[in-house]
Amino acid sequence: MGGMEDYYIAQFFCWREIILLNLEIDIETFSSVNLAKAGVYRYAESPDFEVLLFGYSVDGGEVKVGDLVKGEKIPEEVMSALEDEAVTKWAFNAQFERICISRMLGYEAGTYLVPASWKCSMVWSARAAFLPMPSTTSVSLSMEGVGAVLGLEKQKLTEGKDLILERQSQRTR
Repeated sequence: MGGMEDYYIAQFFCWREIILLNLEIDIETFSSVNLAKAGVYRYAESPDFEVLLFGYSVDGGEVKVGDLVKGEKIPEEVMSALEDEAVTKWAFNAQFERICISRMLGYEAGTYLVPASWKCSMVWSARAAFLPMPSTTSVSLSMEGVGAVLGLEKQKLTEGKDLILERQSQRTR
């Protein structure tokens, strides 16, 4: 190889590295504040709040999970994409993920990632789940509820919940 071929190969790889269109995200968190009673803002502002697991997929690619408790790092491109408004971030209950990730990134209380580039797969799932059903059908908008309505073979995994319970027991010892 040489000449123009090398140039075009280099251009392709540069182009591919800068085009990140979608980032799918799922996090597992811990806080001593009761989320159901206090809401996401107080939950994430707790001094002991932390993101335990950070799962992500870039442009529908392989799903990767960083165990932040064990010191694993999220790649810089992914971290940059979180604040890039040109990148669409997808999450189940995107409001929760956005507020918690804002805290993880060190944003001060009351300051959060811009919501315009976030899409909520819970809302999209609810729409898909409820459109073909009679209005008397009642379904939980939890991942388990949506997965059951859509007939998904793979439901929400329990590893994250197990890690949160383990973290709680460590803090009470």
